[in-house]
Amino acid sequence: MNGNSLIAGEWMAGEGSFQSSPATGDAKTYSAGTPELVEKACAAAEDAFWSYGYSTREERAVFLERIADEIEKRGADITEIGVSETGLPAARLEGERGRTTGQLRLFAQHIRDGGYLDYRHNAALPDRQPLPRPDLKMVQRPIGPVAVFGASNFPLAFSTAGGDTAAALAAGCPVVVKGHPAHPGTGEIVAEAVDAARQALDLHPGVFSFVQDGGVAVGGALVQNPFIKAVGFTGSLRGGRALFDLCAARDEPIPFFGELGSVNPMFILPGALKSRGADIARGWAASLTMGAGQFCTNPGIALLPEGPEAEEFIAQAAAALQDTAPQTMLTDGIAQAFCDGRDRIASTPAVEAVVSGTAENRQAGAFLYRTSAEVFQANPVLSHEVFGPLGVVVVAKDVDAFAPLARGLEGQLTATVHMEQADAKAAATLMPILERKAGRVLFNGFPTGVEVADSMVHGGPYPASTNFGATSVGTLSIRRFLRPVCYQNLPEEINISV
Repeated sequence: MNGNSLIAGEWMAGEGSFQSSPATGDAKTYSAGTPELVEKACAAAEDAFWSYGYSTREERAVFLERIADEIEKRGADITEIGVSETGLPAARLEGERGRTTGQLRLFAQHIRDGGYLDYRHNAALPDRQPLPRPDLKMVQRPIGPVAVFGASNFPLAFSTAGGDTAAALAAGCPVVVKGHPAHPGTGEIVAEAVDAARQALDLHPGVFSFVQDGGVAVGGALVQNPFIKAVGFTGSLRGGRALFDLCAARDEPIPFFGELGSVNPMFILPGALKSRGADIARGWAASLTMGAGQFCTNPGIALLPEGPEAEEFIAQAAAALQDTAPQTMLTDGIAQAFCDGRDRIASTPAVEAVVSGTAENRQAGAFLYRTSAEVFQANPVLSHEVFGPLGVVVVAKDVDAFAPLARGLEGQLTATVHMEQADAKAAATLMPILERKAGRVLFNGFPTGVEVADSMVHGGPYPASTNFGATSVGTLSIRRFLRPVCYQNLPEEINISV
């Protein structure tokens, strides 16, 4: 451990320092990032773009694959410090490491194919009347240096070499990462892996930099630096919106691709509730408490029609949640925010506590509440995300109440429908609403677990994300860091390197 920031191939110290706050083990001291380090990193990234932005797809693919190899070489060290910093179990971190290296290799394969460039060609029509048509070629080109903010809940898959970084590098964009203070040591080791891959391939040192956390000044300096052309972010609505506003207020506004979380509602239709309500309840409880509920796709709300089947569903979910042991949350701040959210739900009139676990220090047990559709609609606070193992059951008079409830929701990452064949008509009524509300609509499953694939969409209407036309997971995420350029009457002597 050197405890510094990696700036264009050199480990540099800032003026101040901060201490980590590990779940287990001793705290460590890290040199804080500074606006000055950000400025150096961004200037180097811009300089690197003139070579890396015009590298071949094969060169970038090899780089991504080499990063994956270097991460795997450091696997044991990454797991050891990751467990200490975050409290996540070793198996979870090992699985997340596999996801991280897997998406790097998937993106390498994807860009080799070249289809992501959406290359188009309209040949010239010199004899067309009344006017001739010029020769037109269109292709997607990289936009320039990209800023990436590490996420608290995914120290590998959404952080230093995670999805945003992989997508930007695949597109041909140098990256400046702002590390998350929840796992500075994990971020440092992964940054070492990326830089080792860069050195092995003799790429420009400005292709990748890693700036340790230095508070809001560092984040603000990064998104406002004139060399940065886009931002990738996974985190809270409050933090994301503040950075989004800074991006929009620049002299040259830039896109801010923020994934900000949601409550991911589940609509349980009558046929499904009657035939397998107990199984759905137990599955929901498992999804709610997975990783202490610290997933942006955590299904925090279940909506179901009233009746004996609904009461049995609640009883089964409660029993499963009561059997769940308290888990360690990622940071003291997340644990406190969870308690604040729980108190907000519990203090809402006509909301009944069904399961009340414990929440002390960084340990959080499960909580379950129930209310009526009328109370839910009248209290928007109930549809705000609580990041942790907490669920709210909304009991409606009948399935006809689902459509108004769905229309009242804000934008979501996911929406789930549990249904049987007899529920097809009711599901069809919901579909036009849900596809306007969510980036992913799933059936008879649970949204925790986001497959890295060509077809995946991890995004949605605001406030789930700040750009409804983008995804932060899957190969389509690369398109965020490209822009179309049309070449008219391009001479054959000039190669546009597609």
